[in-house]
Amino acid sequence: MFKRLTQAAILTGSILALGGCTLGETKTAAAPAKAPAADYQAAVPPSPPAGQIRSICYNESDLSIVRARMVQQELQVVTLQCQGPGGRRAYEQVYADFVGKFRAEFATNARSLSQIAGRKRFNTDVFVTEIANRTAQRAPTDKDFCSRGKRAFDWAMDPKVTTLAQVPPPYDLGPEMNIFPCPAQ
Repeated sequence: MFKRLTQAAILTGSILALGGCTLGETKTAAAPAKAPAADYQAAVPPSPPAGQIRSICYNESDLSIVRARMVQQELQVVTLQCQGPGGRRAYEQVYADFVGKFRAEFATNARSLSQIAGRKRFNTDVFVTEIANRTAQRAPTDKDFCSRGKRAFDWAMDPKVTTLAQVPPPYDLGPEMNIFPCPAQ
């Protein structure tokens, strides 16, 4: 119990310590609205050669579960980090709508992630905290952090998106967390 409280306190403290990005108001005419699209994901470094990842690779089903959790955690961090005029959280309502839309999948995902954690021998709480921390570290360094998050929300809430698996995480943290797709046989 104490360990979980400590992890939660560390996560909360690190997110709050990093501050938020402020959504600036443009002085020029607004650009025409773009239709929601899954083109917001940050560039991902190349994977190592296949021979080096066979012992740590994940099949497509497991990757889908891990990426769905990345989406959930990363958009939660975006909600906590990005501020609108007056210092209010810019995406609080859309995050609530996002959670409402995918609530059933979040429950299934949590159970599936626990099963993967048992097979791959990792702690789910540490894994989820690591996603949040790595995402929060991007807020002060990625000038597109909040707009990338907004585009991810727009895509996730689009009616043609019906499952969480259709929503790419804004940052695919897999390679930096040693999560790689298994090489083709």
